[in-house]
Amino acid sequence: MSAHVPVIVITGSMGSGKTTILGEASDLLTERSITHAGIDLDTLGIGHVSEDVWTDLAYRNLSSVWQNYAAAGATRLLLAEAVESVGQLKQIRDAVAGAEPIVCRLTARLATMRQRVEQRERGMLRQRLVARVAELEALLEAVHLEDFSLATDQERSVTDTALEMLKRANWIS
Repeated sequence: MSAHVPVIVITGSMGSGKTTILGEASDLLTERSITHAGIDLDTLGIGHVSEDVWTDLAYRNLSSVWQNYAAAGATRLLLAEAVESVGQLKQIRDAVAGAEPIVCRLTARLATMRQRVEQRERGMLRQRLVARVAELEALLEAVHLEDFSLATDQERSVTDTALEMLKRANWIS
């Protein structure tokens, strides 16, 4: 039987702040000496291979990376991923043995997310990615997989937002 693995899945459209909140939450946990791993799933799936292999490659990579973190003593996982379906949540559970995910959806105004993506993306896919923001946001709104959501375009700091996420997930008090 696999050990219980608390997982916070940080989801949201592009430009919602997933990677930023992941990093800040990791820093907050590190400051409290709470062992954990922080993984941005997008980085585990960058590359170009055949479509039939690509669809689950990031999750196979997640499984391998998580096994390494667990062997090193990590007991919790922060995972940034735009989760678009129940099937993706199942893939996360399959990749991380014993995973008990809590889904935190980050939200922001469309204009804010588009601006963030436009500022961040400098390459040839820039306009396609900016256009994808609204499409992905509508999809996430329709599927509604989150246990709770947090706005990232308010006056609250990144630290306060990450702290609230960790508190609402009952990782810290």
